[in-house]
Formats: sequence, C-alpha cells, structure tokens
Amino acid sequence: MNHPAHRRGFTLVELLVVIAIIGVLVGLLLPAVQAAREAARRMSCSNNFKQIGLAIHNYHSAYKQLPTHGSGTQPLADAAGTDGGPWRAWRSSNKGNRYRLSMLVGLTPFIEQQAIWEQISNPTAGYPAMGPTPDVLAYDPWATSIPGFRCPSDPGTGLPSLGRTNYAACVGDSMIAANNGPWDGDRTVKDNAEDARASNRGFFKPVDVSKFRDCLDGLSNTIAAGEIATDLGDSDKRTVGWRNNSDKSPTWGQVRNNPTLCMDKTIPERPQFWDAHWTANVNSSQGRGYKWADFQPVYSQCMTILPPNRELCGAYNSAGTTLVATMSSRHQGGVHVLMGDGAVKFITDSIEAGEQSHRQIYLGKGEGEQSPYGLWGALGTRAAKEVINEEF
Repeated sequence: MNHPAHRRGFTLVELLVVIAIIGVLVGLLLPAVQAAREAARRMSCSNNFKQIGLAIHNYHSAYKQLPTHGSGTQPLADAAGTDGGPWRAWRSSNKGNRYRLSMLVGLTPFIEQQAIWEQISNPTAGYPAMGPTPDVLAYDPWATSIPGFRCPSDPGTGLPSLGRTNYAACVGDSMIAANNGPWDGDRTVKDNAEDARASNRGFFKPVDVSKFRDCLDGLSNTIAAGEIATDLGDSDKRTVGWRNNSDKSPTWGQVRNNPTLCMDKTIPERPQFWDAHWTANVNSSQGRGYKWADFQPVYSQCMTILPPNRELCGAYNSAGTTLVATMSSRHQGGVHVLMGDGAVKFITDSIEAGEQSHRQIYLGKGEGEQSPYGLWGALGTRAAKEVINEEF
C-alpha cells in the first residue's frame, strides 16, 4: 500500500533565520537608500537656487538694478486714520505693505510664477496693488507656498507660518540697520543713511537700491543669498531666536558688541536646541523662514557673522527683526549659498569665520574695514577689498 509523501514545511528556526537575514539586509540597505534620497533632495535644492540666481540676473537685465529687499507701498490714510498713512513699519496694514516686501516678491515673474505676480501687482479682493503687509494671512499670495522657494529636505509646513522660504537675501556681516536700512521706522525720512552706508555691506542693501556695479569685490566673490532652515516648533537654535523675557535680555547693544552672546543657552546634552529654562521666542509666528514675502531678518535675510548652522541671537523685539541671523539647512554639514555670478556652492559649517565675538561694524566703529569674521565675513561683503583667490 502506497502512502502519500509528506510535504515538508519550514521549521520555526528556519523562519527566524530568514527573518533575521531580511532584517540585516534592510539595516544595511536603508542608510544607503536614505543617503541617495538626501543626495537627490540636495541636488534639487541646488537647482532651485540656480533658478533664483538666473532670475536675479534676468531682473537686473530688465530693470538695471537688483530686486529691492524691502520694497513696496505706503498705506493710504483712511477716513478714521486707523490703518493708513506713515506708521511704524512693523504695524500690520490691509492698505499697503509698509515697504516690507522681500526681494523674492520681485522675482516671481522670473521663476515661472507669473500668475501669482499678477495677483500681487493688481488690486484684488479689497487689497491694493502689491498687497497688504506680508503678515496678513487672508491675502492668498502671502499664504501660498512656492515650490521654487522651498528646499525638499526641509519638512516645515502649515501654521503658524504663511508661505515659507528656504532662501534668504544676504545683507552682509552686520545686523545694524537690517530692518530699516537708511530710513526711519516710518519710512518717511532717510535719517539713518550714514549708519546704513557703514553697516549694510552685503549684496542686498535693506530698503535700498542695489546694483551689480556695487560689488567691487566681484560677483564671484560675493554671496548674494543663503539657505535657511525653517522653524518646526521644536526650539531649534537655528530657527528661532533666544530671549530671556524675565530681564528682557539680550539687548540690542549687547548683541551688537558680541554676536556669540547666546551660545551657552542650549541644552548641554542636545546643543542644537534651546534650554527650556529660557524663552525661545516672543511670538509663535516669528519662526525662521515663515514668510517668504517679508523682508525682515528672521524671515528672509541672512548674514555672514556666525558660521552656518549656528544659533539665532538678538534683541528679539515684538517684530522679530533685530537679530544675528546666519544661514542654516537640513543638509548634513553645511549650507548652499548663491554667489553674485549665479554659481551655487556648498559651504561647510567649519568655514573659517575669524573672531566671532568681535563687535559688529557700524558708523564710527570699523566702517570701511575688512570683515572681522574671516573668510566667511569676506564672502558676505561686496566692497571691502576682500578678493578670494582660492576655491572654497
């Protein structure tokens, strides 16, 4: 009598061995896959920056100047006198933008965003041409996220931000006059012109006209714009400023005289994050890169004072304007920068940055001198006779 053959299955030990082998293979392959994905995202980020560089050159060719970082309109006074007319630039308004538009706004028609430029440049839905101040959430263009202004490696999205940006205008190696340029706070009188001339040494001059011919050091030696990481609400020292609200420190003068003042306020075990003992922000809407249309330092400016991926530090006032705002990114080890000639380079965190605690340059204090912040500072200034003759 023939007995049917017994079908042999996998034993428990064999199954466990197979699972273990699969686990080992996944463990070996996953880092490589993640690295490949990040390499692709980094390349996409670089390409975005190249398009912005091309847009800057096309804009200059069309208008014989750079897009002004801090441009726009003054609100017209209403009958009640409650909204329009000259007023402090940080005050919100639906009737004009108080000259707070970033250089990115002017670039929109040059990066295939003609539709959004048409919305901005024409009166719409009760708002004037060029829109309200860039903090008005109800104005659709300001809340729109433009892919060309975003780095794929940055996961930031959603409120309390409006449309985010990962690319910021470089204003040089000093935070002095970065929020008003040569103007007073109402944008009515150029009573700060001398201080702005001494301090605003970067490719872009805040609330003032800039041209290629201003770059006496050469376009290839001057950083036009830098990458910034946007805030994720996690007290990252790179994306939100530090402030001790109990004694209102640091003051503007303290940070002016020592840009490294905040460096010891992080968690010792997690040095990239602020210690919870300190208040990391005075307004939840003042995260880094939160408003692509707003020219203010925390949103779309960068400086070459502290090296890349160092902390934000400043007299973090109600408008979030006065601070040392360096570059940062979600890439490993450094940031992308856009040079004046349109080249995109990757700068490591370890770039030579001179004496980082040195007093910043302002009127009567070091004006006209070479940057105290080494190679990093030299790359950020346009006309301090600092020509870099080697690859960096």
